Amino acid sequence: MGLFELGEEEAAIVRTVGDWVDKTVKPVASALERDNTYPADLIDQMKEMGVYGLTIPAEYGGVGVSTRCYAAVTEEISRGWMSLAGAYGGHSVVSKLILQHGRPDQRDRYLARMATGELRATMALTEAGGGSDLQAIRTVARRSDDSYTVSGSKMWITNAERSGLIALLCKTDPGAQPAHRGISILLVQKGPGLTVSAGLPKLGYRGVESCELIFDEMAVPASSLLGESEGAGFAQMMSGLEIGRIQVAARAVGVAQAAFDDALRYAQEREAFGKPIWRHQSVGNYLADMATSIEAARLLVLNAASRFDSGERSDLEAGMAKLFASEMAMRVCLDAMRIHGGYGYSTEFDVERYFRDAPLMIIGEGTNEIQRNVIVRQLVDRAGRSTNPEGGV
Repeated sequence: MGLFELGEEEAAIVRTVGDWVDKTVKPVASALERDNTYPADLIDQMKEMGVYGLTIPAEYGGVGVSTRCYAAVTEEISRGWMSLAGAYGGHSVVSKLILQHGRPDQRDRYLARMATGELRATMALTEAGGGSDLQAIRTVARRSDDSYTVSGSKMWITNAERSGLIALLCKTDPGAQPAHRGISILLVQKGPGLTVSAGLPKLGYRGVESCELIFDEMAVPASSLLGESEGAGFAQMMSGLEIGRIQVAARAVGVAQAAFDDALRYAQEREAFGKPIWRHQSVGNYLADMATSIEAARLLVLNAASRFDSGERSDLEAGMAKLFASEMAMRVCLDAMRIHGGYGYSTEFDVERYFRDAPLMIIGEGTNEIQRNVIVRQLVDRAGRSTNPEGGV
């Protein structure tokens, strides 16, 4: 097999999803996106195909595929409509958090229902005033006997309306120094004291909701703490974001591939000055560079996925993949618009949708400015010259 080639069973899963995307998703994606319609039927079909259980082992009723397969499935789904990949991205991160850090009772309680999509999960990290600075969060959970009282708010939470489980990053010890030692994750289910706003308006990434969560003295059982002890939440979430960033990078590759496919087809059909426009060097050069960049990004994603599956720390590889793939997708989508000319600016063609969806991957799961910080810290750490006793946290 090639370096990143999948086994027969996992390759069949990717082909099945790809066929579904071509036959079912692509014909309806633009209309659903234009009307900002929640794709309930498509989500149900994803549940039936086992997409929500891809990262959950068979012992809990999941599919338990490799991260390479998970990334390839994400690329295929994003090739059809990136919003669908967002519908299970945070869910997959939460499943990994529970698998890696949850207590046995938490794994038994949640994972089987998460594997089927009966219980959908999301993660709540970002706050209006904090952005990517997660150590500066202000949401606080104060312990009293057998419960926590949660106060604060979270912003831009995908699937907030429809998720039944929220992995909430919060401060259980606001006075801790350094700050990350006072941060924990609570597995919160909806109830009194939690308000979910209406979906926030967005440039792209439509169809799935992004909301604000407001916690007003919400009582949460002490058993909701992820793992055995407080103060481990920041490190737990950073490990979860490794697969989250791989997923976002795979989304970027899928969107770029869709834009390239449309541009290549159009360049063969459209003629100018008596010949197909791909034969004009300026257009041909765009296509060559686009294809090369997509393949390079795909290999970075697969490399990060392989590193993740090895059990080694992969924030460097995941950060590189996310940084390169997202910036690449933005360029490729713009070049696809250039190749389409005026039609690329029209809502009658899909390339304008790809162009609106692409920026999310630059911003989401930690901005690319943050990715560069992660990358350089890990480069120094792996070179054995780190001067940060906290390991770059």
